[in-house]
Amino acid sequence: MNQPSKLLLVDDEPGIRESVKAYLEFDNEFQVKVASNVNEALEIIKKETPDLFISDIMMPQVDGYEFLKKIREDVRFKTIPFIFLTARGMTSDRITGYQAHCDAYLSKPFEPEELRVIISNLLERRLESSQGDSESAKLDEIRQEIKELKEQLGGQSGSTHMQIIPLPHKIDLTPREQSILELVAQGLMNKEIAVRLNTSVRNVEKYVSRLFTKTETNSRTELVRFALKHGLTQ
Repeated sequence: MNQPSKLLLVDDEPGIRESVKAYLEFDNEFQVKVASNVNEALEIIKKETPDLFISDIMMPQVDGYEFLKKIREDVRFKTIPFIFLTARGMTSDRITGYQAHCDAYLSKPFEPEELRVIISNLLERRLESSQGDSESAKLDEIRQEIKELKEQLGGQSGSTHMQIIPLPHKIDLTPREQSILELVAQGLMNKEIAVRLNTSVRNVEKYVSRLFTKTETNSRTELVRFALKHGLTQ
């Protein structure tokens, strides 16, 4: 079972805090901590980082705009979604909110289900962005491994010649498999290969899988190492 997403609700109206918390926690999808003012909220986030902020604008001492500014200036919280939930519903107020870099602006009175949907969408978008960053970092790592592998084997140094080791058994590659192998050896990923060869990513995945099988390798770096050692690519 997935852990509930952690939300922090900041509002000086007790009724709003209680009703929003009760509604969002009803089916255990969210866990809501509440604060009656910004200073209290800042104390809470020192101990635990929420997945999303919900804040009123008109509050004593420190208003919602100043709270958002503090959040966006802190590298720990900079990318965490922030929703304004406020009675200030004029167009000029919404513009000010978005200029302050909030992610959503919902005026009171509001439909609780709309708030739930906004929260879910923002959390899903953040997760996808995080996964994309992780995938990009992994691809960069693979490219670097391939580059270092070529250098180790003398493929790019120009000062040494790579010694070709005879294949342990004959491997017959189709022209398409050979093309894809060359592109994999250049450090291209499946999406890039698909664009280069004007085909689908799924088709490329199929050929890369065949290459793994034929060369008895399990990863792109193993495949490139095998191909370079045995003269299957340059």
